[in-house]
Amino acid sequence: MHPLKTQKEPIALAQKVVMIVLGITFFLFAISLMGHAFKLLAAGTARQILEVTANPFISLFIGLLITAIIQSSSSTTSMVVAAVAAGSLSMQNAVPMIMGANIGTTLTSTLVSLGFIAKKKEFKKAIAAGTVHDFFNIMVTLILLPLELYFGVLSSVARSIGELIVPFSGFDSSDSFTYGFWHDLAPVQWVVDTVKHTWIVLIVAFVLLFASIKVLANAIYGLFIGSFRSDFEKILFATPLKAFGWGTLITATVQSSSVTTPLVVPLVATGKISLRKSFPYILGANLGTTFTALLAALFHSNAAISIAMVHVLFNLFGVLLFFPFGAIRKIPIRLARRMGRITSRHRLIGFLYILITFFLLPFALIYFAERQQDTPPPTQQESSLGPAPAAGDISK
Repeated sequence: MHPLKTQKEPIALAQKVVMIVLGITFFLFAISLMGHAFKLLAAGTARQILEVTANPFISLFIGLLITAIIQSSSSTTSMVVAAVAAGSLSMQNAVPMIMGANIGTTLTSTLVSLGFIAKKKEFKKAIAAGTVHDFFNIMVTLILLPLELYFGVLSSVARSIGELIVPFSGFDSSDSFTYGFWHDLAPVQWVVDTVKHTWIVLIVAFVLLFASIKVLANAIYGLFIGSFRSDFEKILFATPLKAFGWGTLITATVQSSSVTTPLVVPLVATGKISLRKSFPYILGANLGTTFTALLAALFHSNAAISIAMVHVLFNLFGVLLFFPFGAIRKIPIRLARRMGRITSRHRLIGFLYILITFFLLPFALIYFAERQQDTPPPTQQESSLGPAPAAGDISK
């Protein structure tokens, strides 16, 4: 090998690693900035939305919609924990919202997969990698939501754990709530205070978000061209258990599965790893994202700890349902591959899937639920009168 080429390889590797770090940093910055912007834009709307959560299905879609908008299930679940701690949201109403947040956070991976739309073969694999997380969380929700509604499977276990934790936490519900490092960056607040126009902040956040995704995708793609590829696979994806462990650890560290799960999309799309190998990593990332809300809940009451534990248990039960059993584990993978094949032939379906699943359907259900609540029920006098008589039956 040429000595000059040998010298350049470590430099090129370092550059790619720096680009990945910068991409992740700007991604987190953009997510935090977006969350602040939406909070300022629709503070009153958010309060109204929480009032509609008596219907568990509406609560589910509220969690999905909010998370899809702010691109962070950690933020959504942290807000839910705060609302439960404040007593403005009941435990029963909050559980479906936590489930919805788990589905909503998968949007990022699906958006990243659209970046490969120009290359048909890679696009098919990218869509599969982007939607396998969707199908997993949807399937877990379909299993656990009925069990929770009828038997309180998650909430009862979470309450028991909460009662055990509270005596040792040393905090009560009057303590201040913290969202974690990434959700309270000083530069973010500085941008919000300096710009003062919420829509401009929102546009900047969106630009940064998609730019950071592009940087991450390019840097990761370049990283796997060299000899480092085999080492990386050996570390992260050598065995399903290693992939699961690393997914959990990395996501718990950066406090955002919206960052860690999209990382595998370009790897699967370009054939660096298989979808089957990436799935345990995604399961681990799903579990790792619960760390933020759990830490935040330790500063609050039993109810807050319980709802944070619901988030942990939801993802833990999902892992226990799918990870140990190969036949069950193949179901979301097969669904994702089928979605990839369909979308590669009809590319508009990918956009429609995102638009309907993450935005139109939740928004429509929430809207009609609010309309139904705004309609006043008939008074007792009106009910007792019965239907109005026909015109011909009225006596003169």
